[in-house]
Amino acid sequence: MQEEIGNKPEEIQENSAIELPETHEEPAVTAKHPFFVFTINTVLGLVVLAGLVILYIMVLTKKENQVQLPTALQNSKGKALSVVYLNLDSLNMKYEFIRNLRKDLELTVNRLQGELKKDEESLQKDGADFQQRVQANAISEEKSKQIYEILMKRQQDLLEKKDRYTQMMTQQQLAMNQVLTDTLTTFLKRFNRVYKFDYIMGYKSDGEILVANDTLDITHTILEAINKEYLERKK
Repeated sequence: MQEEIGNKPEEIQENSAIELPETHEEPAVTAKHPFFVFTINTVLGLVVLAGLVILYIMVLTKKENQVQLPTALQNSKGKALSVVYLNLDSLNMKYEFIRNLRKDLELTVNRLQGELKKDEESLQKDGADFQQRVQANAISEEKSKQIYEILMKRQQDLLEKKDRYTQMMTQQQLAMNQVLTDTLTTFLKRFNRVYKFDYIMGYKSDGEILVANDTLDITHTILEAINKEYLERKK
């Protein structure tokens, strides 16, 4: 009995020596599990957070509806480079200021052309009459020379008058275009203080711009505003 009792501590020690490593290995195995779960949760959390941030930014940066702006103005606002254009053909036809200038110019042209036509018809009549008198030997040679020189002088004067009137009309046309350019540019500068476009371009059928997006056309808006301003100034 004493030998058996004396051997028990050794068995206990041996058993303890065998089991101790097992108690140390279990925490090592269980320690990996929380670390693996934490990594997946972190990744999912970051993905959800990124989605919320993007959604938040989209909501904050969403453009408000601007009812007072036409489609062209709405489409151009907020871009890195905002560009709109005017249809110059429509502007020349519908801008009241241009129409009035054109009417004044046409009246002047018609008056000068009528004057030239009257002088030309008178010269042709006198020339035909002179030719008949010469053929009929109704005037002397000396008198015919005098009449011929007078007719040549009238013809030269008529040619010079045509050139002078042509230059006059050209100058008036250039002056009208300059006034139009100055008036339109001044108006657009005031207009652009509100909308702040980078470029307001001019488009016409025979111009250098071959294709233009209709959504960037602000001609109607400009015509309404500039005609209203012109008519108010005439009052």
